[in-house]
Amino acid sequence: MIRVGTRESKLALFQTNSVLAKLKQAFPAQEFVTVPIKVHAEKDMKKPLFAFDTRGVFVKELEEALLNKEVDLVVHSLKDLPTDMIEGLTLASVLDREDPRDVLISHNKTSFLNLPKGATVASSSRRRLAQLKALRPDLSFTDIRGNIDTRLKKHADGACNAMVLAAAGLIRLNLMQHITEYFDTSVSLPAAGQAAIAVECRTDDKDVLAMCKAIENASVRGEITAERAFLNELGGGCSVPVGVLAREKDNMIDITGCVAALDGSKILRKSISGPVKDAQSMGVQLAHSLLEMGAEEILAELKTTIPSVSPP
Repeated sequence: MIRVGTRESKLALFQTNSVLAKLKQAFPAQEFVTVPIKVHAEKDMKKPLFAFDTRGVFVKELEEALLNKEVDLVVHSLKDLPTDMIEGLTLASVLDREDPRDVLISHNKTSFLNLPKGATVASSSRRRLAQLKALRPDLSFTDIRGNIDTRLKKHADGACNAMVLAAAGLIRLNLMQHITEYFDTSVSLPAAGQAAIAVECRTDDKDVLAMCKAIENASVRGEITAERAFLNELGGGCSVPVGVLAREKDNMIDITGCVAALDGSKILRKSISGPVKDAQSMGVQLAHSLLEMGAEEILAELKTTIPSVSPP
C-alpha cells in the first residue's frame, strides 16, 4: 500500500486526486491511500505568508511526514516547494501544467486598468503586487490570506475591491466564472513552477521514485528546471517579488525572468532561449544577468518593507 500525503484544501485534494488517477492507471494492481496532513500556515490566517519564520510554509508538515515515514509520497503545488530540497527528499515527478497566468477578480467585472483610483487590490503574493504597482501606483495594495473559497467570500463581503489569484486554481476547481481578466505575462510574470503539480518522495525509496517518474510530463520538467534554477540562484522563495516563466517547444526553451521593487518603481526583466538540455544552466545564466542589472539591490530592500494586511 502506498500512502499519499496531502493538504486538506479543495485544491490540494483535487491535485492529489489527479496524481492518484495517473498512478492508478499506470499501476492498476497497486493500492493507494490518501493521508490528509494539517499545515500550520493554514491555521494562522492573520499573518502574511512572507512573515512565517520557516522554510516552505505549505510543505513543512508534509515533508516531515515523509522523513518520518508516515507517508510514501506527497503532492504539492510546485510553486510552494522551495528550491533548496531537504536532504533525503527529492522532486520525484512533475505533472501537467495548467494555465500559469495570474488573474483579476473584481466587483462588476471591472478591468484592472479601469479600477477607480484608490481601489483596494488584494493578494497573498508580493510578486504579484509589486508588478501590478508598476502599472497602477494609484491603487491600494494589501495582503489577503485563505483558500480560494475563503478569498472569494472575503471579496464578495467587501474586504477588497479586487484581488489577484493564480488562474490554475480557479480553473481546476471550475470557478472560472469569477475571473474578470487574465493578466498577460508581460504585466504579471508568474512564480516559478506556478500551475504545475509536484510529487515529492524519499530519495532512497527507489520503488516509489520509479512509479512517480512513470507519470512525469517531461516537457514541464524542462520548464520548471529552468525556472527553479533561476529562483534558486537569486536566493528567493515564494515570498519574494521574483517572477519567471519558461516555455518548452520542440526541445527548445524560452525563459523570461523579472525582479520587481516592492513599490513598483523598478522592474528588471530579461529573456533568453536555448535547448532543453541546458535548462538548468539557462536559469542560472538568466539570474546572473538580472543581478548584473541591479536585482541584488532590489532583493536587499525586502527586509525593511512589510505590506498591510486585510482583515482575517
